[in-house]
Amino acid sequence: MSPQINKNRRRSPMSADFNTDVLIIGSGPMGATTALGLATYGVRAHMVSRSAWLADSPRAHITNQRANEVFRDLGIDDEIARFASHWDVMGDTTFATSLAGPELIRMRTWGTGDDRKGDYLRASPCGMVDIIQPLLEPILLQKAAERGANFAFNTEYLGHEQDDTGVTARMRDRLDGREYTIRAKYMVGADGARSSVAEHLDLPITGQMARAGTVYTIFDADLSKYSAHRPSILNWIVTPDASFGEIGMGLLRAVRPWTRWIAGWGFDINKGEPDLSPETIISKIRILIGDPKIDIDIVRTSLWYVNQAYATEYSKGRVLCGGDAVHRHPPSSGLGMNTCVQDGHNLAWKLAYVIKGYAGPELLQSYSAERAPVGEQIVKRANQSRMDYAPLNACFRVPEAENPVAAGIARFQNPGPDGVAARRAVQDALDLKQTEFNAQGTEMNQRYESGAVLPDANAEPEVWRRDRGLYNQATTRPGAKIPHAWIVGADGKRKSTLDVTGKGSFTVVTGLAGENWKKAVEKMHLPFLRVVVIGTSDQQDLYCEWQRIREIDEAGAVLVRPDGVVAWRQSEAVSDESDAHDMLSNALRKVLARNDFNNVEADEAPPYREQTDAPMFA
Repeated sequence: MSPQINKNRRRSPMSADFNTDVLIIGSGPMGATTALGLATYGVRAHMVSRSAWLADSPRAHITNQRANEVFRDLGIDDEIARFASHWDVMGDTTFATSLAGPELIRMRTWGTGDDRKGDYLRASPCGMVDIIQPLLEPILLQKAAERGANFAFNTEYLGHEQDDTGVTARMRDRLDGREYTIRAKYMVGADGARSSVAEHLDLPITGQMARAGTVYTIFDADLSKYSAHRPSILNWIVTPDASFGEIGMGLLRAVRPWTRWIAGWGFDINKGEPDLSPETIISKIRILIGDPKIDIDIVRTSLWYVNQAYATEYSKGRVLCGGDAVHRHPPSSGLGMNTCVQDGHNLAWKLAYVIKGYAGPELLQSYSAERAPVGEQIVKRANQSRMDYAPLNACFRVPEAENPVAAGIARFQNPGPDGVAARRAVQDALDLKQTEFNAQGTEMNQRYESGAVLPDANAEPEVWRRDRGLYNQATTRPGAKIPHAWIVGADGKRKSTLDVTGKGSFTVVTGLAGENWKKAVEKMHLPFLRVVVIGTSDQQDLYCEWQRIREIDEAGAVLVRPDGVVAWRQSEAVSDESDAHDMLSNALRKVLARNDFNNVEADEAPPYREQTDAPMFA
């Protein structure tokens, strides 16, 4: 049964001066995730887009574990899985002379290899999937609409003014040219890499735009006979028959296995735009496929440019930006859409808490403090991943030869000393590419530092036991997301620690010996605060997994934010309920930038309705 809107859900009071609580400019993954989160938390959101509809090209597709955890928290992970290519299909990444021609090497990628699958399974209840933006964005929009968000397409943002109480945005209906204003308490700029909102805010942007160029062609062709036996969504082509720009290889990316594809290759931007005639495009694609007889149906050809730029601040006053508006980079490492989704998840609960009166406006300062370092990191990582193809290219090239690639491939296949050296070098080059294709740590190891995180007193710097970029490190240290551990409910079914936290609420996680924390939470009567006692019949630690990774005593406590991030923890038992109450109250006041909670109504509706056997929002 599909979810229905909860018409009786309590919403924040609306002044006649405001058309909506939050105005969102842009309907991409960041904007739509923000709208979905706000609607889920009972806050009015209005999202506008200058386009007539959502994404019309595949664009981003890799969906990593942390993004899937966000979708799980928002209750749409099953819907995502319905339309996505499964984790196993993502498979190996191949390097070949053409899709039909001899393979040179393969690489186990996206955590599917025997040596990494266990790391991924231990880190999260969610695997990875591959879902293109034209399939993802309608899901986000539909679920947000079902939960009460509003949308307007063909609507252009022109500018805004803000004051002490809200934002007045100037808009234009692109169908009839009518101009009008929308009044909101806050505005979110999610309008992409050419963000007008970020420009109007004069956000500080560091880096370079359009430093390299790429041709992307979407085409239909049944290539099952070349792919079905070796599932791979990315196929790199090393060929002497064409030159392929900065990366040095052509790309065949499976959009809909194995009948819709993207062919991609680089071009020299200093020489202007390349020849995009159908004859040239089809010729290039045939080189990549390696089968001159294959039927090719061109859908669309476009150019995109490699950016390397990020904002060091994400907000000014009541306007906050996210997504590609503040981090602009190539798709290498598959970090873009995932980071956009996490921007929206981080921001939505904070806006909801401020608007509902649970938190002071200062809470919103933590958004930029937490997400800007992540944006900088992924911009640098994505561009470095492109640079890291150079050692791999060197294995298949002899620069001084008349045809460097043909000579390089011949050397690579030679049984003599030069071939031995090339094959040894390719192993090192593949090891380097682990930082792009199996970079679980880059995707999962965010550590937030902000006013919404209270570090342990006298805490020592975290010691990374393995490579931080490659491996997830589970911890309950404040600033990290709560570790995944399987626990068992009263029905005998297992669930993750991520399933009993988040969902729009703050959660105190303790053990059977932490009775004082349970009593303290119950005494506080806050609608956004709940307690989970692991060890009861509802939350059994039968595998002892939580006990192994919690890093605190059983009678200690971990305070988890609505986005699953640990805000504070107390490692040891407290003497009585009063101490637990005082410590917890103090932590919440600091995290939420409030002096007290005297005007928060105890019987107010919780921020997020729990999933039950009934429709989620019935």
